[in-house]
Amino acid sequence: IYVTTEGTARVPEGRIADLIRQCFVLTPRGIIASLDLIRPIYRKTAVFGHFGRTDPDFTWEKTDKVDLLREKAGI
Repeated sequence: IYVTTEGTARVPEGRIADLIRQCFVLTPRGIIASLDLIRPIYRKTAVFGHFGRTDPDFTWEKTDKVDLLREKAGI
């Protein structure tokens, strides 16, 4: 994992990378499971793009790990 914050981090970048490894399962199977990607949402995705969406079907936009990451980082 490579993390760069362009000098804006409150936590060292190496520590952020460690926290990502601790809090996310980054195997293909883990990513598919955590984002619930085995669903046919192709039409919704194709219409207005993949990112910046508020629709709950776009699970990759979730921020449900924020509190856990902050707690582990001590901020």
